[in-house]
Amino acid sequence: MAKPSKKMSLTDAIQMIQDGDMLTFSGFTIWRRPMAAIYEIVRQQKKNLHLVEVNSGTHGEVLIGAGCVKIWESCWIGHELFGKLGGNLARKVMSGELIVEDYSHLHMLLRLTAGAMGVPYLPTAASLGTDIINPEYDILGRTGLRDGSDTRIPRAKYQFVNDTFYDMGTLLHVPAARPDVCIMLAQQVGEEGTVQIWGQKFSDEEAAKAANKLIVIAEEVVPEEYLRQEPERNLIPPYLVDAIVELPWAAHPTGCFGMYEADGAFIRDFYNETRTQEGFDAWAEKWIFGVNNHDEYLEKLGIRRLETLRSNSALKYSSKVKRGTR
Repeated sequence: MAKPSKKMSLTDAIQMIQDGDMLTFSGFTIWRRPMAAIYEIVRQQKKNLHLVEVNSGTHGEVLIGAGCVKIWESCWIGHELFGKLGGNLARKVMSGELIVEDYSHLHMLLRLTAGAMGVPYLPTAASLGTDIINPEYDILGRTGLRDGSDTRIPRAKYQFVNDTFYDMGTLLHVPAARPDVCIMLAQQVGEEGTVQIWGQKFSDEEAAKAANKLIVIAEEVVPEEYLRQEPERNLIPPYLVDAIVELPWAAHPTGCFGMYEADGAFIRDFYNETRTQEGFDAWAEKWIFGVNNHDEYLEKLGIRRLETLRSNSALKYSSKVKRGTR
């Protein structure tokens, strides 16, 4: 008996996300972010989202600028050398529209790892003696959101414990993160859902396994038999995947190793043009609401721009992108 297909349109996949859901994502800063899915979330006008990320980037800035996010828990946001500040996040915090809970990079990784392992917390010595663990900066606690009414928000930001095994002294228990949905961008996914990622995998495995639902946006869908020829290269098994969307160039303007480069000029323009809310709204009208779907977005970009970004299949990077110049 044939297994039911998980393949669906991007529109249908994003309809799985409900207002108020906690989300996490694949990738790192400007690499392998599910940008087509981000645009569709904005088009569908999802609200009060709660982002939990090891770090953020262009995708987070788009969601935050669009007013889709209520709570953001992470350690950093920006666009690397194409715009080092999270201008949209800063603006929303200053206006009181966004709650930010700050953890260290390692803390966020441990939180997703704990979620993936199914344990309530993991111990660490990271950030002891720093203001990361200053109770004054427990923003979710100060706003009354650690009262247990939202079971996804831990009752404490951290706990101090004394090691009774080796007398190492005080350690920190960091609570697990358990997102409702992880959206992953992968180079290849099998017809049943086996996920293969090329190059650096960042915290993708932890994010995918910590989440209740996993949506995979793939550059291409391939036969399962092909991926199983080299099982050691596969990251996620089919039973963890809830939806598959085949969508080439779905990470643009972020990069996808072996497929295409990050579009630095596009990201820099986004950073410069969205420093104000009026600027963001104008940018969104052009690139999100001014097109009906991903195909129209690619047509607006133009074939010449995309072909410049496309990776050489042997080198795994574009030989047409100028580097090392201003």
